[in-house]
Amino acid sequence: MPIDAAKAIAAEPRSAEISWDHKDIQLYHLGLGAGVPATDPDELRYTLESRLHVLPSFATVAGAGMGVVGGLSAPGIDVDLTAVLHGGQSITLHRPIPVGGRATSTSRVAAVYDKGKAAVLVLRSEAADEDGPLWTSDAQIFVRGEGGFGGERGPSVGPGQPDREPDRTVERPVREDQALLYRLSGDWNPLHADPEFAKLAGFDRPILHGLCTYGMTLKAIVDTLLGGDVARVRSYSTRFAGVVFPGETLRIRMWAGEGRVQATVTAVERDDAPVLADTVVGHT
Repeated sequence: MPIDAAKAIAAEPRSAEISWDHKDIQLYHLGLGAGVPATDPDELRYTLESRLHVLPSFATVAGAGMGVVGGLSAPGIDVDLTAVLHGGQSITLHRPIPVGGRATSTSRVAAVYDKGKAAVLVLRSEAADEDGPLWTSDAQIFVRGEGGFGGERGPSVGPGQPDREPDRTVERPVREDQALLYRLSGDWNPLHADPEFAKLAGFDRPILHGLCTYGMTLKAIVDTLLGGDVARVRSYSTRFAGVVFPGETLRIRMWAGEGRVQATVTAVERDDAPVLADTVVGHT
């Protein structure tokens, strides 16, 4: 059996030292499309080192996503990478991420769920520095063809979309070169750059990283409903419902609630094809 759930969950966590500075933060923000207009004071918080703050979704690339890489090579996990799909992502912030820092990132397989035709691995990465915990990041990874082993099915129902018109709707363009810039933050998968590789994967051209859409959406919510204050974000989760192609436009619908914002993201040019669903930002 390629996935031994008990062995994977019982395996010792893997730890690595990670570090980042203002250049990593600026590069990540630029990869999300920050800096337009370049002299806008609100955008300078993402691009100018003297005013810099850190969008919490940076946690997904700090240390080049060690949690996902470490999890897929954990004891008990032996899968065909062509059958792997990033199904969802969540982050819990324990305090604001500093502009520069060093931390220990510890990754492990937190759960393995049996969805019948697929298995779902929950790969957890926890980061802490000398002052204590910084963030906990969970990646939900679908592995097609690896279900049916009799394990726990796990959660399957998200919060859904509120039954009313959104409080705010914004559109965010995806530049033609955005995937090329975003990959410099550590995700070198050729699916996002090489047309021939993309065709082998079933796409007619390279697609945008799901975690880039994830970061773009959080930035839009912070800028639109949270007064541009990244420190208000306490948690952020989503389910990846579809792909985005560079050059498209994201339509982000937002519903404000007590202590949280719900959102959906669609691709405008493809008749509002779903991109992100069950998206929730918890905030103060």
